[in-house]
Amino acid sequence: MEPPEQHQAEPGLDEQMDPKADIGEFSYRGTGRLVGRKALVTGGDSGIGAAVAVAFAREGADVAINFLEEETPDAENVARIITASGRKAVTLPGDLTEANVCRQVVAAAAEQLGGLDILVNNAGKQIAVPSLDELTDEQVETTFQTNILAMFRTSRAALAHLPAGATIVNTTSIEAYQPSPLLLDYASTKAAINNFTKGLATQLAETGVRVNAVAPGPIWTPLQPSDGQPKEKLPEFGKSTPLGRAGQPTELAPAYVFLASPESSYVVGATIHVDGGMPTP
Repeated sequence: MEPPEQHQAEPGLDEQMDPKADIGEFSYRGTGRLVGRKALVTGGDSGIGAAVAVAFAREGADVAINFLEEETPDAENVARIITASGRKAVTLPGDLTEANVCRQVVAAAAEQLGGLDILVNNAGKQIAVPSLDELTDEQVETTFQTNILAMFRTSRAALAHLPAGATIVNTTSIEAYQPSPLLLDYASTKAAINNFTKGLATQLAETGVRVNAVAPGPIWTPLQPSDGQPKEKLPEFGKSTPLGRAGQPTELAPAYVFLASPESSYVVGATIHVDGGMPTP
């Protein structure tokens, strides 16, 4: 895959990408690992979140997805796939930079699904900025609100609903280990997510709620053409990995399924790296 130079206004839509990302609609085959489970996926309209929502549905879970109002066309497509897979789909638009929205989204998911067993904290903001001089306070604050503060809020709200055996899976990034000079704020939040994951995992272990994370490498999602990367660098996106290419969202989905399923019952505070071979500690 060598995408052409392109640009979208933030937050970007999967339906406008060239080429479109593979979220697993035609490739992911479930084996019943999440039958009867009820999941909330933030940022579930496109990219990694969409692939996770599709995989969860194919594995037998009912799925609620959260997204921004502007991302409604992508969200409706994901809901269509979930429903076509024989599972219940719940669409919950809302901006997670607002604390009350975090609480409302979790409450609505639990109410409409009839409970909650899985929380995937995946919503993210990534905007490339060449230098610290050009990185505004507003962008830094919005990135932290979206990427890490929302995780505190959604996870806190979910605790009222998650029973023993439930799981929380957070999306971190290769940027936590190999920060790009263009992504100072984004990379900083991803390092914070790593620490949050391990600390919360230890705190909740005795309750039977397991917390883990997935660290993607360069993945072809709407984040990239909507200022997540300089547009002139998009044709080379992912070629620096040992595999020599960017990953597709559906290639992340099995890691989330494993961490959300009982198969990972002894996995707590771990991070699964899906990054095309990029070295990490």
